[in-house]
Amino acid sequence: MPGESLSLDERVQIEVGQACSASGHSIARRLGRSPSTVCRELARNQGPGGYSAVAAQGRAERERSRGRLTCFERDVALAVHVEERLLAKDSPMTISVELARGVYPAVGATVSHETIYRGVYAHGRAGLAKGLSGCLHRRRRCRKHRRPDAETPTGGGPLGAFALIGARPAAAEARIEVGHLEGDLIVGSFNRSAIVTVFDRASRYLWLADFPEDHGADATLAALVELLDRIPEWLRRTLTWDQGREMAGHDELAVLAGIDVYFAEPHSPWQRPTNENGNGLLRRYVGKGTNLAVYTETDLRAIETRINTMPRRSLRWSTAATIYNAGVAATA
Repeated sequence: MPGESLSLDERVQIEVGQACSASGHSIARRLGRSPSTVCRELARNQGPGGYSAVAAQGRAERERSRGRLTCFERDVALAVHVEERLLAKDSPMTISVELARGVYPAVGATVSHETIYRGVYAHGRAGLAKGLSGCLHRRRRCRKHRRPDAETPTGGGPLGAFALIGARPAAAEARIEVGHLEGDLIVGSFNRSAIVTVFDRASRYLWLADFPEDHGADATLAALVELLDRIPEWLRRTLTWDQGREMAGHDELAVLAGIDVYFAEPHSPWQRPTNENGNGLLRRYVGKGTNLAVYTETDLRAIETRINTMPRRSLRWSTAATIYNAGVAATA
């Protein structure tokens, strides 16, 4: 399994090590990285003037943002076959095994069951048709993530150990770059339904996610992973939440989505003003004391579009979409 990408600080240390004629192995020991990671980094980015940390970081960000076709987008026949089998209620494992055994030689390709699951839960964004999750046995619209028993957090509460908002980068507080997010749940009547709300601090851009079942910790983790998958990886900088028990899986979220998670002080909603004010605006479209389960994914996308394209006084009468898209373009 691949590790985390090198950070800019690590690349700066590599550049300093190169300037001091240090070997790749000694640089790797200082960074706590595998020697092969450092050697590959140097081989990829050694230019005529030597290794440059800034140039290497820029290349890495460009590579991450480059669009890549999935196997279903590259092979239409494979996608059609998988869709037909799913509509016939065959499981992804059955489809994968029979393709590997050559039961369908006309298809001429194989695919793992995990890849099929990822295509299904991408909801139309990975080469498979939208809505195929309803053909699976459990019919979940998002994948349920399970934590092994050995990784259960230990601590005084359901959150275990966590980082408080005071440790959040200064750039998040200053609203000088997109990618620093604030999130929360808005809850429906009798606490029986909920919607995830996530706002970008700099642009006030909104993302929403619903729950196909309950809104406990496992469901919140699954919903947030799916929601953050809609945000470019390099713009998942920080996420700030209140200390609700629904975020018991914050450590796993940080790993799965590649984002740093912070928590506000108890009973301090003013520490997450973007989300609190944004939820007040959202309540115009999903009223308090109502059943939030009636809102489909299509409904939520329409609400997102309405709020994100609405001129806002706090944005000097610009729109969240305009500011966010400009921020994305500036970092791509």
